[in-house]
Amino acid sequence: MMSNTSPKLITVGDNCLDVYLTKNVMAVGGNALNVAVQWTRKGWSARYFGAVGKDSEGDVIVDEITRIGLSNDDVERLAGDTAVTLLQEKAGDRRFLLEDLGIGENYLPSVSRYKALINADWVHLGTNSSQQLVRQLVADDIAFSLDVSTSHFAISLVGVPLVFAAGPENPDEQVAPIIAALRQAGAKNVVLTCGKRGAYFDDGATIWHAPAEKIDVVDTCGAGDSFIATFITAFCCEHKSAETALKEATASAAETCLHQGGFPQKLRRIPAWLFHKYAKVITSAEDC
Repeated sequence: MMSNTSPKLITVGDNCLDVYLTKNVMAVGGNALNVAVQWTRKGWSARYFGAVGKDSEGDVIVDEITRIGLSNDDVERLAGDTAVTLLQEKAGDRRFLLEDLGIGENYLPSVSRYKALINADWVHLGTNSSQQLVRQLVADDIAFSLDVSTSHFAISLVGVPLVFAAGPENPDEQVAPIIAALRQAGAKNVVLTCGKRGAYFDDGATIWHAPAEKIDVVDTCGAGDSFIATFITAFCCEHKSAETALKEATASAAETCLHQGGFPQKLRRIPAWLFHKYAKVITSAEDC
């Protein structure tokens, strides 16, 4: 465990209930939540700010947040639906039947929670973050990172200290133009994760690359989030070299691919009420 002088780390944004229909199990995840969980698992002082609905899905997520050791007081229960992703796997291919971003999309923390962000050593914003929050963090000169996933330019990147983006796995596709475009859009530092191809980091002077580890993948869900959590602590908190941070982050991503779900947890059976709630979506998929 880290000492009481451990940096204060906070994630803000998305959470999700990942429902694996083919396997009849579901897991708690979401980029911002997964990153906070990985920090907590490795002994860092971490908090997670986000929102879930006042529904059964929200109950599941709050229960898991409590189990992992994060404070459920940091999670707001709001009117609306909790984020749910329905996945179907056939012949090794994963199909997303539904990606409901729920009440947590574009989440804005309360005034008291924002004060905590100001006092944090590092803040990470998950996918589908609020443009307003990003601009406020930049204006207040807060050290933070943003995961834009595949939506590279959905919001302004001007002044963002560190941007994580998803890039192409195909080795024939060049990564340099993508990184250059992200930097031209205003990102100060860029990490591009490219699945089996590995990851790249650009600080404006040099582009580093770390190849992905060769493993027998069980589930890629949350691998990028584990990468992000480790890269931030290694590079931004422990001030390790970019080369070392990339290597450690890549190892963390590989480890996450060895189990189902974004972090180790007891997978829950899909309850009858969830099948009933999404019956039309599931039935339509089965008819295809």
